Amino acid sequence: MPFRALVGHPRLLSLLSRAVARDTLPPALLLAGPSGVGKRRAALAVAEALNCLSPVTTPAFERDACGECASCRRIERGVHPDVITIEPGDTGSIKIEQVRDVIDRAGYRPFEGRRRVVIIDEADAMVPPAQNALLKTLEEPPSASVFMLVSSMPDALLATVRSRCPRLRFGPLTVAEVVDALMRDHDYAEADARAAAADADGSVGRALEAQSVDLTEARAAAQRLLEQTSRGGDPSGRLNVAKDLTGKKGSSASERDQLAVLLRSLASLLRDLGILANHGDPASLANADLERELTRLTGSFDSERSVRAFTAVDRALAALERNASPKIVADWLVLQL
Repeated sequence: MPFRALVGHPRLLSLLSRAVARDTLPPALLLAGPSGVGKRRAALAVAEALNCLSPVTTPAFERDACGECASCRRIERGVHPDVITIEPGDTGSIKIEQVRDVIDRAGYRPFEGRRRVVIIDEADAMVPPAQNALLKTLEEPPSASVFMLVSSMPDALLATVRSRCPRLRFGPLTVAEVVDALMRDHDYAEADARAAAADADGSVGRALEAQSVDLTEARAAAQRLLEQTSRGGDPSGRLNVAKDLTGKKGSSASERDQLAVLLRSLASLLRDLGILANHGDPASLANADLERELTRLTGSFDSERSVRAFTAVDRALAALERNASPKIVADWLVLQL
């Protein structure tokens, strides 16, 4: 996938493209950041840009892959002989045998490409002997090979390995970027994509993993809760509202998970209410498709109340993490909104 097709991280991707174009790419790099934000895709984009048969230049990227030549298509399918990816096996770790194999192959000139690219995904899963085996190669890298270590827990790597790999720090994606990725690459409807993105903490991977919970319904329930509490009402009426917060009946674990998702959706809506109450930029809304409905609520949820409610939701989430009863948490929360 070319750089221009990736979502987010424009500064880092531009930096990588420029390094490829000017032949200044370091022989080893550590792509670090939260899981599910596109680090592995960025590594593959570097491999394509290095080996593309018909590279292109765009206003954003000095050198980018065409995405259509035989080399690009083979890298995309994972069958290019000069782009090697290793990742944890069934045991959840990367063994020394895997590392030794790629070290041996990296010692030879590329078979057909311009540069050989070795991508070590979840590099923190390398057992210490594997990291030590890689160390000498990182100290004296083959001239025609590039090593790219991808990790969401870079501090789990040996300090000697980290010191030999310049680190690029990938941050969380914006909500809009997660929505774009879900709709474009995973065929999400817009409402489902926005509900999943609001709960994803800037990670497409997390959004995809959350399919077991009805995120769209959780966001709708959070919206209904705000509408009901905006009208005030006596405490007993609010406690009746709390009965619907734990979602589908079942084990306490399922109720806990459902309530946690609803609370995160509620926090996202309250953040947007705060933006609208302070006349902030609508482009920064996480739930832009609900702008009209949220604007109507700003009459009841001014800036001060939105902040107070957001703080209450944060405390409710912390109580759930400490194993508090979902029913008690829900009852307490509706009395705070």
